[in-house]
Amino acid sequence: MSTPQLVVHRDKELMAQAAAARLITKIVDAQTSRGSASVVLTGGRNGNGLLAALRAAPARDAIDWSRLDLWWGDERFLPEGDPERNVTQAREALLDGVPLDPARVHAMPASDGPHGADADAAAAAYAAELAAAAGPGDHHGVPTFDVLMLGVGPDTHVASLFPELPAVRETERTVVGVHGAPKPPPTRISLTLPAIRAAKEVWLLAAGEDKAKAAAIALSGAGEVQAPAAGAHGLSRTLWLLDAAAASELPRDLYPQPTA
Repeated sequence: MSTPQLVVHRDKELMAQAAAARLITKIVDAQTSRGSASVVLTGGRNGNGLLAALRAAPARDAIDWSRLDLWWGDERFLPEGDPERNVTQAREALLDGVPLDPARVHAMPASDGPHGADADAAAAAYAAELAAAAGPGDHHGVPTFDVLMLGVGPDTHVASLFPELPAVRETERTVVGVHGAPKPPPTRISLTLPAIRAAKEVWLLAAGEDKAKAAAIALSGAGEVQAPAAGAHGLSRTLWLLDAAAASELPRDLYPQPTA
């Protein structure tokens, strides 16, 4: 388990731009050393802001988009094309503007897909897809993602792992259906903490005053059941990317000075 590292930027725009630049570097490095790269995307305003900044970055052309696998950490279990689905928002922010290989864009199933309204069956199918992509040296039945990104909710949830709900307690399965989520829509699909912890690097994104208390709780020794963000760790690196507002309630010994 890696010790969390913090980077604080002056505002959310700078955070998105810097995170996009950091992601480009990680993808290019992985492709140079291994031939391909794998990234797990997150939705929400910070995840989509990062994708929009990546689309606008001149250095994006350094990426070989045809050799990039994209996965999702969670999804709202809604019909294909619904504007609230993370994949729909990601396509608008970035994916439709770059030459990805469609076979390497691994969207989570929709509620009008082959599994119908059965979120648990859809989750099991996504777990099987992850397992099929995992290699002999990978752990927990998922690929060893190069970067897995997570937005942090005001209640400390990450992906669709909400405090105290059954999904955050899951220790065996890699993907679960989530029912009765406190944030709409109530039915979702999510990676579990064991799957998240199989990534080389986990990046947690938090911007805005409404994320300040969540960041402080998660980084101050809270348990993962009560504060799921506290349980999100990468194999080699756990990186919290915040703006100054989200970092405003951190203990002073954790708070790095904002960067430009």
